[in-house]
Amino acid sequence: MEEEKTEDKKESSHIPDKEESKNNLPKEIKDISKKADFTKKIRTNPWIISTFILGIIVLILLIGNSFGGITGNVISSTVAGEKLLSYYTENGASDLEIDSIKEISGLYQINFKYQETIIPVYITKDGKYAGSLSTLPEQTSTSTSTSSTEIPTSDKPKTELFIWSYCPYGVQALAPFAEVVKLLENKADFEVILYYDGHGDYETQQNKIQACIQEKAKNKYWDYAIKFAEEIYPKCGVSRDIECDKTESINLMNSLGIDSSAVMSCVESQGNALLSEHSAKAKEVGVTGSPSLVINDVKANPSSRTAEAFKDSICSAFNDIPQECSTELDSATATASGNC
Repeated sequence: MEEEKTEDKKESSHIPDKEESKNNLPKEIKDISKKADFTKKIRTNPWIISTFILGIIVLILLIGNSFGGITGNVISSTVAGEKLLSYYTENGASDLEIDSIKEISGLYQINFKYQETIIPVYITKDGKYAGSLSTLPEQTSTSTSTSSTEIPTSDKPKTELFIWSYCPYGVQALAPFAEVVKLLENKADFEVILYYDGHGDYETQQNKIQACIQEKAKNKYWDYAIKFAEEIYPKCGVSRDIECDKTESINLMNSLGIDSSAVMSCVESQGNALLSEHSAKAKEVGVTGSPSLVINDVKANPSSRTAEAFKDSICSAFNDIPQECSTELDSATATASGNC
């Protein structure tokens, strides 16, 4: 019996794949699914903006326990949102963000933000079934428009990497970007912009910590960022525990000779204001995905997420290209191409 219960919990904690969904869905929802298959559409065109069939709410409420999903195994709204975001991102829907989550008619309403549009998605409270899509006209890809935008040149390019601190794609971009910083730190201005906290309070806290390290100990920031990616993210990113994030961050700062007391004081007194500034910067330049590279206030489109590709994008923004730009960096190890 215990094994059967364990299996039930495992089943209710994942977004089912296409075949599993078709087999398990009641007939009414299968009919809707035939009209609009999300996975197929999003794989062939990741920039589709869609509206969700609100009638699915009534159907689900008619066939299941409206306060326990279909299986009765309720998960939290935060977990449901994260699972849905991960599922869509893995299937090609980049540049989605969770704007807000609320309960409505016995379901979770996950409000996703795509560019400046809010898209509501309804998911059962067991995390098993989400609403179907109806397709709207295709939009131009952000990457296409970015690639045609010319990056302005300057004597000392302002270079910003926009990330969420616990976004896996943003974390993966830190190491190759750090190689470029080490090479060009005296030639260009570098800053990491922690513009969003879609994973919860522990990410809000880490965003503030990294923003404050750049305020209080900028010369040590990249040492911290690399160690964060290697040591803290794998541990606290799994536990999603705000105390884990705080304790491990303080320990890491102390080990690197960063005044953790000054940084944590900054978190308390300046953290909200700093994150508001970072968020405003993202809106100003049109950043919608983590990671995003912005040079001289214009979104860049590196050919890949390697140190060499980052370097090439930045070096193209100099009025007089420095000798350091002829140094070849790692071009073999590209990070994943997804976004948070």
